[in-house]
Amino acid sequence: MFVGEYIGKVDEKGRIVMPFQLLRQLPEEQQKESFVIKKDIYENCLLLFPINEWNNQTSILKKRLNPFNKKHDKFLKEYYRGTAEIILDKSNRILIPKRLLEYLKNSNDLIFAAQEGKIAIWAKDVYEKQALNDQEFAELAEEILGGDFGFNKE
Repeated sequence: MFVGEYIGKVDEKGRIVMPFQLLRQLPEEQQKESFVIKKDIYENCLLLFPINEWNNQTSILKKRLNPFNKKHDKFLKEYYRGTAEIILDKSNRILIPKRLLEYLKNSNDLIFAAQEGKIAIWAKDVYEKQALNDQEFAELAEEILGGDFGFNKE
């Protein structure tokens, strides 16, 4: 759904102008709908979901988890901890709650990194440090994809 990496800045009130390039990738009817923001499970970044994708994610969870199972319930509580609804204002800005901005080390320079169905929001310095070099990425691709990348070797 989303493509690209974009730079953003946090203003003194914790607002960030949503990159126009990402907004225009949304269907027009979704451009003024709400988003959900939460901490990522694996990385030190935030994830921003258009509301329709968030609803899709929660329906997947509902199918896989039983809230009456103690471990499942504990996972669900942690998964939803710190989530917030975000609405674009008239200037296409989002206001990230302070508790979530703190998760980004209160950085003023951010990277919006497009992912499938969501946007990862990183502190710029953290994003740059976590990047793999070309060799590391090639090795990871080979490990995960088996090196053939689905092409027929004839």
